[in-house]
Amino acid sequence: MIEGGVDAVEIGFPYSDPVMDGPVIQEAAEVARKNGITMAKTLDIVKEISATGVPTLLMTYWNPIERYGPEKFAHDFSVEGMEGVITPDLPIEEAGVWLATAKENSIHSIFVIAPSTGDGRLKDVTSNCSGFIYAASSMGVTGTQTSVANTASALVERVRKISGTPVAVGLGVSNRVQASEVAKFADGVIVGSAFVKAVLQNPSDPATAVRKVAEELSLGVRER
Repeated sequence: MIEGGVDAVEIGFPYSDPVMDGPVIQEAAEVARKNGITMAKTLDIVKEISATGVPTLLMTYWNPIERYGPEKFAHDFSVEGMEGVITPDLPIEEAGVWLATAKENSIHSIFVIAPSTGDGRLKDVTSNCSGFIYAASSMGVTGTQTSVANTASALVERVRKISGTPVAVGLGVSNRVQASEVAKFADGVIVGSAFVKAVLQNPSDPATAVRKVAEELSLGVRER
């Protein structure tokens, strides 16, 4: 991924009930869980990736953090170089402990906003994001799509009026054309399922497949 041109690496922790994710990442999560991925092993992955100097983030549902212990989680992962955490199912109203713990350990707290997010809530959520704001391009789940919803640009425009924090758009971006399109109006392009799909479909040489995806997407982003 890094050799292919990505600017940051997001590690998705596999969870048994990934409500925000589509079938591709659901399948990958099940495979990972069967193969014995744990928080301890994920910690090693964070250490390995952060050692390259590329910003390293983790995306996880709240339950695994709660079970590990928020304070211990923030400390252990921060020590190994993790810079931010995306928590897609943590409501901002219940995030007080996490926000304080993350700040104490110099971890960026990244929340997800959607086209349906009302103005009042949009202000509450974005004011508590650091690093960047994750803007979902549509109301669906993760997965490659034939086109990126026009609602994404409108959502980013709404955020720009109330926040100076960078905005990255995710959900549905899978090729060079889409990446270029999103890069017109967003600060970052988030891609997950396209990489996971490349791994699942190329078990004999996943690294080459992943690098090709990264190169294609990077070309699209840098065209803008």
